[in-house]
Amino acid sequence: MFIVFLKFSNNKAAAPEFMAAHNKWIAQGFADGVFQCMGSLVPAAGGALLAVGESREMLEIRVAADPFVQNDVVIAEITEVAVKKTVTALNFLKG
Repeated sequence: MFIVFLKFSNNKAAAPEFMAAHNKWIAQGFADGVFQCMGSLVPAAGGALLAVGESREMLEIRVAADPFVQNDVVIAEITEVAVKKTVTALNFLKG
């Protein structure tokens, strides 16, 4: 399982220009079954995604294709988590 942090850069002001394309990129990640959860970093520092089912290398390629990443609106950080225990509903997170 991976947690992808998308933290705003100094170019945060450009976010509205690329928001539609960024939202389309997020929707594709959900449609592909890779993104399982997304949300905002509080307070207004960017966003985070929970990703599964893809190798780190493939996820890095996917994240690099985010219009926010491509246009330096955010800086992406991918953290891998080796899930050991979950509630039953989240067993799919175990590698």
